[in-house]
Amino acid sequence: MTSTTASAPSTPLAHGGSAHWRRVRILVALTSITLACGCTQLVASSMGNALAEESLVYAGDSDIELVGAAIPFGLKTMETVLLQVPEHRALLTAAARGFTQYAYVYVQLPADELEDSDVQAAYRQRGRASRLFLRARDYGLRSLGFDAPGSVTTLRTGPERAFAGFGSEDMEALYWTAIAWTAAIALAKDEPALIGELPIVDAIIQRAVTLNVDYDDGGLHTFLISYGMGQPGAGAQAAEIAEQHFRQALKLTDGERVAPFVAMAESVAIAKQQRREFEHLLEQAIAIDADSRAEWRLANHVMQRRARWLLARSDRYFLE
Repeated sequence: MTSTTASAPSTPLAHGGSAHWRRVRILVALTSITLACGCTQLVASSMGNALAEESLVYAGDSDIELVGAAIPFGLKTMETVLLQVPEHRALLTAAARGFTQYAYVYVQLPADELEDSDVQAAYRQRGRASRLFLRARDYGLRSLGFDAPGSVTTLRTGPERAFAGFGSEDMEALYWTAIAWTAAIALAKDEPALIGELPIVDAIIQRAVTLNVDYDDGGLHTFLISYGMGQPGAGAQAAEIAEQHFRQALKLTDGERVAPFVAMAESVAIAKQQRREFEHLLEQAIAIDADSRAEWRLANHVMQRRARWLLARSDRYFLE
């Protein structure tokens, strides 16, 4: 899923069924070892490694509701293990990724759909999404070596300098921290302190772009479509840059990922009041075979549902 639309690099479920049960057996065995010898830290670290890998399996599933029911248990298990191994970087990054994806797919998107019938309920649900995004951000910052949330105050004084030393091995943590933080800020229309943290997010994104702008098979490009168009005063130049990111995302994915089409429709076509282009992009998104690439299966199904919802509401977005 990508940021907003963003989707995680993933291990396809279609190719990992036996691996899934092997990991389950490993976790059971590790728990038994803990009870037998009390080697809590060693076992917790091993469990953290298994959980960080296991969280990627969901991406290959096409049943959105089934995955949504399973994810909370996995996230809470991660948090439980992190109490024992609080500096486990892979697990911290997995928690940042997992909470970001869950908040977007299972809290924010349903809130958008709920708004037409119950504005107050949608508002409350967006508040929950924002809190989950901030939880994800804090795990991302911890993975990067910052003592969140106290480090946020420190980062305000020199964000570019703070992130300048990170390298390619930090790319995943930078990516999910930026997406989570951006999503929280986007929902924080009445929280000026959070909005004031945008310069820190800008610094993270610029470092990620410098390291690998093609990251996540075009996922960063897709994120940058919406991010650029969401900046204050975004105009024709921002739309041109968004188009460049869109073309590169399509190139990297052979046009088989749904998220870039939805991002262009929501962020650019509506802003430019191009209804025909909006509908054409969403129709292209819906026409993609969501199951053609197992690693993007779940994200494609989620974004196709979003595309259908947007298409059904076209009249709301265009003055004509």
